[in-house]
Amino acid sequence: MQDTIILIGPMCAGKSTIAKLLAEELGTVRVELDELRWDYYPEAGYDDDEARRIHAQSGNLGVLAYCKPFEVHAVERVLQDHPGAVIDFGAGHTVQEDPELLRRVQRALAPHRHVILLLPAADPVTSIQILNQRFRTLLEREVGAVDERLLELNARFIRHPANQLLARVVLYTEGETPEETCGRIRTLIET
Repeated sequence: MQDTIILIGPMCAGKSTIAKLLAEELGTVRVELDELRWDYYPEAGYDDDEARRIHAQSGNLGVLAYCKPFEVHAVERVLQDHPGAVIDFGAGHTVQEDPELLRRVQRALAPHRHVILLLPAADPVTSIQILNQRFRTLLEREVGAVDERLLELNARFIRHPANQLLARVVLYTEGETPEETCGRIRTLIET
């Protein structure tokens, strides 16, 4: 059986694009945690009505905070259910403020050799600028408007120590095509 390959990182870091290419090249399954999370969250007590109530009071950021324990459950479950897959995590699934939730993510990822953090650049400010430009373009295309508060999330995801702590390898991708990044990952997993 092939090792599980886990891609983590902030929004618009290229996790989904790289995961798709890598899974195709390796002839294995790609799993997108952002798609499966809605199957896993209710197992841990997520309630749509509660999320709507929180959204009405606190907006998107309140809902993101509400989802933190459910994100951890989704990480644990996806790793159990999809051994040998290429899995791209949603940006927030690994960034946990609560120490116990972070420990649970650490335990879930500990057996896996290939936990790869994708970032555009080693410099956090440069990474934030690149990611937010990508995210802004995505929001304008898909939603038609940009909520500036959402752009603050990438700064938080990059500055938070969780992804650096959890990653076995950090790949900086600025100036590379997705195919080139994919090739570097293949070299890593083959050694």
